Amino acid sequence: MIRLAEIIARHEADYRSRYGHQITSERGKALRAIAHCRSRMAPQLLATCFDCAEHRLIPHSCGHRSCPHCQHHESEQWLERQRHLQVPAEYFLLTFTLPGELRPLAFRQARAVYAALFAAAWATVQTFCRNDRQLKGEAGAVAVLHTHSRRLDLHPHVHLAMPAATLDSRTRRWRTKTGYLFNNQAAGQGVSRQTARRAQTRRADLALLAAQEMGGRLQKRRQRRAGTHLPGALPLSRGNPGD
Repeated sequence: MIRLAEIIARHEADYRSRYGHQITSERGKALRAIAHCRSRMAPQLLATCFDCAEHRLIPHSCGHRSCPHCQHHESEQWLERQRHLQVPAEYFLLTFTLPGELRPLAFRQARAVYAALFAAAWATVQTFCRNDRQLKGEAGAVAVLHTHSRRLDLHPHVHLAMPAATLDSRTRRWRTKTGYLFNNQAAGQGVSRQTARRAQTRRADLALLAAQEMGGRLQKRRQRRAGTHLPGALPLSRGNPGD
């Protein structure tokens, strides 16, 4: 399988000549890190065999979060930790998508817009869990931000792998439900209101504009069952062009 570093080595010059004005500092750092990952350009470790006295220079990995060559092992470790944290309930995969009109704004003010989207999604599911007749408690979820689709188009959306369960604060026991979690339309409206209110506290003026527009344009949340085991929610690590 061809490595991403090889693709960068072949096409980086052409890419920079065509899209250099759109390359942010974060993208530039990622390109440099992945291009040098485990190559002669990377820092090197001197390894010695005490039996035969052979010396060998081993290039370091870049460790960048966008490097698939480095992050596979870390991803597997993270998934194993999550499997040990599963609760005895049915899991659902929730998706909150930023509308197309606001994606250029998210590109320019990513920190403010994404923070508001994350906070709004979490506050909404917490409120729904507390008000649900069967749950009536504190929720928990694993949230993942995807900024691009599989086609690498800017397509910001937040996934939540969430059990249909809450912890009863009085009895310290699990409350669960099956088959259905929340109403899509009501949840989408809730996220819109939460995003508008929370983004107003951000420093950037453009983030405030985003909050005002999100109040009426945030797309509805998608919801689908993810099975009773965490591996059923593994699409979180791959993204979905339809999200």
